[in-house]
Amino acid sequence: MSSNPLKITDTILRDAHQSLLATRMSTGSMLPIVEKLEAVGYFSLETWGGATFDSAMRFLKEDPWERLRILHQRLPNTPQQMLLRGQNILGYKHYPDDIVEKFVELSVKNGMHVFRVFDALNDTRNMAWAMKCVKKYGGHVQGTLCYTISPVHDIPSFVALAKELKELGSDSICIKDMAALCTPYVAYDLVKQVKAEVGLPVQFHTHNTSGFGLATLMKAAEAGVDIVDTAISSLAGGTSQPPTESLVATFQNTERDTGLDLNLLNEIAQYFRGIRTDHLAQFESGLDTADIRVLLFQIPGGMLSNLVSQLRQQGAENRYEDVLKELPRVREDMGFPPLVTPSSQIVGTQAVVNVLTGERYKIISKEVKDYCKGLYGRPPAPVNPELIKKAIGDEERITVRPADLLKPGFEAAKEEIGNLAESEEDVISYALFPREAREFFELRRAGKAAPIEQPRIFPAVKPAGEAASQTVTTAIAPTRPTRPQPNYSLWKLANRVQNRR
Repeated sequence: MSSNPLKITDTILRDAHQSLLATRMSTGSMLPIVEKLEAVGYFSLETWGGATFDSAMRFLKEDPWERLRILHQRLPNTPQQMLLRGQNILGYKHYPDDIVEKFVELSVKNGMHVFRVFDALNDTRNMAWAMKCVKKYGGHVQGTLCYTISPVHDIPSFVALAKELKELGSDSICIKDMAALCTPYVAYDLVKQVKAEVGLPVQFHTHNTSGFGLATLMKAAEAGVDIVDTAISSLAGGTSQPPTESLVATFQNTERDTGLDLNLLNEIAQYFRGIRTDHLAQFESGLDTADIRVLLFQIPGGMLSNLVSQLRQQGAENRYEDVLKELPRVREDMGFPPLVTPSSQIVGTQAVVNVLTGERYKIISKEVKDYCKGLYGRPPAPVNPELIKKAIGDEERITVRPADLLKPGFEAAKEEIGNLAESEEDVISYALFPREAREFFELRRAGKAAPIEQPRIFPAVKPAGEAASQTVTTAIAPTRPTRPQPNYSLWKLANRVQNRR
């Protein structure tokens, strides 16, 4: 028996299929294997958050709250874990405090245990209320720092952030390396210092996009990390997490032996291999190998893959290298935000338009203007004054927490959706995603919602009309299905510019 076993969170029910299969795994596809997942002995299973909530209603025609409840029943001894975007909850904008609180309250009530709370700008003002609510309703608060590389991001700054997250009530700290930028030896140093100076359990999350995910987790384990994120091998690698079985085998008969059963894990891997091949093949991301460009440009791999298809649709594929060069420049102008939802979309879209127009910031989206005004929070470094001038002129920038400017929203949402909502959970679904929720509630009332325990088997060819059902307006449309993205008006503007040329 290991004296210091490394604990594992498996992302198979959330980030793994979000990264590789456009978040299309249905609840019915999960349930036949849940008993074996329960038997593994994971620290937790990531089952919710990110894009799973709106994808459930939008594409799978099922209730995300019902997924949470059923999994809670079938996983009596394995905590469920979710990714919560702080004041953004699961969306792409800030929501009022009463919506955040009610969401957390209902999430705990329906079976959520561990809340990984983060903010795209690492602005703790945008995390504090959500963390307080998780604490209030009895959940585990995992304060999260988004790891990135820039002249203003270094190990001391991340350690200082972790200390602040502890003061806000974190039960544990997560190092979230969403773009696979944290190299193994940097991971060692970062974990070592956070463990030494903060004194809370530390969990490490990375992706395998750059090819060294497993090595990064190994060095993090050597430095004393308590928990790591992995994905069962049949949905691991590429832009997903490193494989669970490989990590388990690596630490067998060592001080960090996980104690997990490789034979059981292999059975689980075989099941999900079948789900991937038989149910979800049309949603494959196509990113099967390491992509070192994430290190050269500090850009998440999924963002890079989309650039090629987006530019190809515009007949501007020859501008790809120009966009790659422009992305870091835009990021620098905007104060080096970590590239994670929604900042990655804001920066990426502006870079594309800058290139297509042939003039930097000739056209600036509402989102960039709001960012410059301070409505997304406090950037890691000062925004370029010239960009601020172009974006908002002499308009006053806000310095308060953005959510302080928002009126309570629950009662208004309840009144708007009326009797289509059958519960408080429905009201929250509507408050977060009005169009998707209304469409789902109408289907449910008509008896056309998908049976929650029935696996969704998608045909080999993408169904006609699915693209039209997406809320994102991508004038530069991807050639493969992608997870839902915010409706940034800059895509429309880019299309108009390209059509004029």
